[in-house]
Amino acid sequence: MARYRPPQPKASPYITREGHQALQQEQKTLWQRRAEVTRALTAAAAEGDRSENAEYIYRKKELREIDRRIRYLQKRLPELKIVDTTPDDPTRVFFGARVTLEDRTGKQITYRIVGPDEFDTRKEYISLDSPMAQALLKQAIGDEVAVKTPRGETRYRVLDVNYR
Repeated sequence: MARYRPPQPKASPYITREGHQALQQEQKTLWQRRAEVTRALTAAAAEGDRSENAEYIYRKKELREIDRRIRYLQKRLPELKIVDTTPDDPTRVFFGARVTLEDRTGKQITYRIVGPDEFDTRKEYISLDSPMAQALLKQAIGDEVAVKTPRGETRYRVLDVNYR
């Protein structure tokens, strides 16, 4: 029996130009990979009994995953709005900003606010939909920001905002 899962809230439709190009490149690469997997699947199917053919089962699963991602990108890419302009007030935090923050211990960290399709914690990109980004939006240099985290409320001070 399947368990009911409510639909996820709609993600913000904003993306940077670099993020949009990366998604388009991913889609192109997936189509090329799909052709390779289809050829391998055809070869595995020709080997005979499919119920015990590990290669055939693996390739079917791989093809399903590729098709799922391609379908997602085909639906998502037309919805996205590329944001590549600098806001009128570059001292405030808006989409695309690199924000340097300082916590109470004096530790500094820099985040870039990007769309939900391109966030990457290794690059310190955070999603526009994240609690941290929501707390930072429209703040200016010198403002103090309170962010609700699982451990409680954390306070940061905005040290720098730039849009390079």
